[in-house]
Amino acid sequence: MALSIDQIRSSLGDGLLSFPITDFDENGKFKADTYKKRIEWFVEHDVSAVFVAGGTGEFFSLGLDEYKEICQIAVETVAGRVPVIASAGRSVVESKAFVKAAEEAGCDGILLMPPFLTECPEDGIVEYASQIMQSSPLQFIYYNRGNAILGAESVKQLAAQNPNMIALKDGVGQIAALNDIVKTVGDRLVYIGGVPTAEIFAEAYLSIGVNTYSSAVFNFMPDMANRFYKALRAGDKETVTQIIQNFFIPFCRLRDEKKGYAVSLIKAGSKVIDRSAGDVRAPLVMPNDEQSARLKALIEANK
Repeated sequence: MALSIDQIRSSLGDGLLSFPITDFDENGKFKADTYKKRIEWFVEHDVSAVFVAGGTGEFFSLGLDEYKEICQIAVETVAGRVPVIASAGRSVVESKAFVKAAEEAGCDGILLMPPFLTECPEDGIVEYASQIMQSSPLQFIYYNRGNAILGAESVKQLAAQNPNMIALKDGVGQIAALNDIVKTVGDRLVYIGGVPTAEIFAEAYLSIGVNTYSSAVFNFMPDMANRFYKALRAGDKETVTQIIQNFFIPFCRLRDEKKGYAVSLIKAGSKVIDRSAGDVRAPLVMPNDEQSARLKALIEANK
């Protein structure tokens, strides 16, 4: 049975969200059996919604056929326990094809990513997003990042034009600008933190009413990710500060050593805990042996 809009909004607005990495074999081909196990493991660890084929799931590197398989496996495995949100983006034509595939697979919603490459005026972005949102009855989350960043009035216009837009995910981390959006648009939308390693922004997000975020490190440290989120929501500043100091600050420093490590380190971390999803696809690269050793030590010290 499909989840209601209220159920989807509730799951997005209160609870820890995460994006499973996508499993590839040694030849870089999608590996369905281990991906299915990964999705089940996610749900067992109290994730509030599962975002498949997202940024951490290397959407930018996936073909349509394997995307369809990913969506089908996720929907069948989750079986209505939490919302399944897939991604779309690139050109309008391509995005509509991905949306249709997700809809046919039974996904509950779409995270709409930026268009490919070109710089975009805000009115053009609104038109781009509207054409895609109006092609499907699925619920949409607009991902405000990259070359498709909208200001408050444009977000308000996009929401007004598209009743099936239910949320905005922030990928910028400019708290003043996001606060403008939250206060201008109000509770018409759910707001989700979505900068890389969003925990480092979690306290600032919460201060302006953004109650949740997507956790990439959930892929290899779900217990710590849940402990951090619960401490954050409970106002346990001591625990929040301790985890940030001991794990997230050194992790972010390692992440910033090379472009794309926000994804690559997640796959490396999953290897450390014996839940490998293979390597990232080009143009991303895996961390070197010395960086992988530092990541392993960080994980072991913060279990």
